[in-house]
Amino acid sequence: MSGTVSSAATTPHEIVERALELSRADGCVVIADEQSSANLRWAANSLTTNGVTRGRTLTVIATVDGAEGTASGTVSRSAVTADELEPLVRAAEAAARAAGPAEDARPLVPGRAPSADFTAPPAETSSEVFAAFAPALGEAFGAAAAGGRELYGFAHHYVTSTYLGSSTGLRLRHDQPSGTLEVNAKSPDRTRSAWAGRATRDFGDVDPLALDAELARRLAWAERRVELPAGRYETLLPPTAVADLLIYQLWSSGARDAAEGRTVFSRPGGGTRIGDKVAALPLTLRSDPAEPGLEAAPFVIAHASDDDSSVFDNGLPLGPVDWVREGTLNQLLTSRHTAELTGVPLAPMVDNLVLDGGGTRSLEEMVAGTERGLLLTCLWYIREVDPATLLLTGLTRDGVYLVEGGEVTGEVNNFRFNESPVDLLGRATEAGRTERTLPREWGDYFTRAATPALRIPDFNMSSVSQGV
Repeated sequence: MSGTVSSAATTPHEIVERALELSRADGCVVIADEQSSANLRWAANSLTTNGVTRGRTLTVIATVDGAEGTASGTVSRSAVTADELEPLVRAAEAAARAAGPAEDARPLVPGRAPSADFTAPPAETSSEVFAAFAPALGEAFGAAAAGGRELYGFAHHYVTSTYLGSSTGLRLRHDQPSGTLEVNAKSPDRTRSAWAGRATRDFGDVDPLALDAELARRLAWAERRVELPAGRYETLLPPTAVADLLIYQLWSSGARDAAEGRTVFSRPGGGTRIGDKVAALPLTLRSDPAEPGLEAAPFVIAHASDDDSSVFDNGLPLGPVDWVREGTLNQLLTSRHTAELTGVPLAPMVDNLVLDGGGTRSLEEMVAGTERGLLLTCLWYIREVDPATLLLTGLTRDGVYLVEGGEVTGEVNNFRFNESPVDLLGRATEAGRTERTLPREWGDYFTRAATPALRIPDFNMSSVSQGV
């Protein structure tokens, strides 16, 4: 402990310290998440709303040793006041005493050198994050109106400062800025629509005029409409669609489920498929908390335990990991518990994902190299059909385009698809240039991704959809 803290503690680090002082459990971890957010929304080329919010969530994890093992209890609450702090700590202790021994129980992570800024105020965002973006957005409104387009969308920026302390002496802090920009353009009669999105840390690297130009081009493509039946088509998956599929794959890659024979990563007869070739191209799927532009927490932050993470691992250092290396399955998700259970090396979740394929061509260049195929905009409503193959279903959205002779010649109807991302990696015949992207389906949960476009020679459009 770092000394007695006032019972009226209000700053995040003071609240963490005070909660630890109040603890009567055998072990305790306290996580304070301070979040601020700023947003802009617009419709029909005009700003409609904007605002700034702030909030705090406090999580207390108590561990209690017993004759049969160690139990844990976790309680999280928002907007906790100084008077509510002790009841929250007692609630976590009561939850631990009422629980049976935790299967994932391990010694809490030992203390190490504290974060240099642990006692500093939380990082915050404000409307100033849009100081350069907002005027450029106004210019995009003007360009869209002049071209007969209406822009709809929103920009959202938020910063979360996480303070993590433990009874073993951990005092860690991480600031995570995140931003998303989504823009829809519609024709005046609302019969044509196109979408573009970007992920950003600070809105200094997004260009609304460039997005409007991209959307104008897509609306022009949609002036010719072509109806196509369901079937297998050569398909160009843009980075946003690739990211959505591979994020689901990452979430489904727990070592325990694989070792117990329940997933696509299970080896027939027992064990996991680590070491198997899963991609024909030399694709590497990786995570790294220090990835430039996609920086994420360099230590485990676990508010609850599940099959792939453990509250006992809070504060465990994270480093780079290759999930797939040069086309070969290299690693599956593990906590300390599931690593020991399965014999798979320790590799907790890192909050970013990168696919490298060695390609250099842009999506536009890949279109130019396509004799006949489909170009997707994005996917949505992705759901799992079969965990044994990781078969997913979902819908295309906001533009499926026909490519003929290296040019986009029109828009086609939407489809429902049935595909496994693992199978897609195995069948991809080309990977383009890796670039940062916004996963549209999972953008509320996972924004730090960089992937290339992929060429799939036989993407399964299982049925025609009336979705837009």
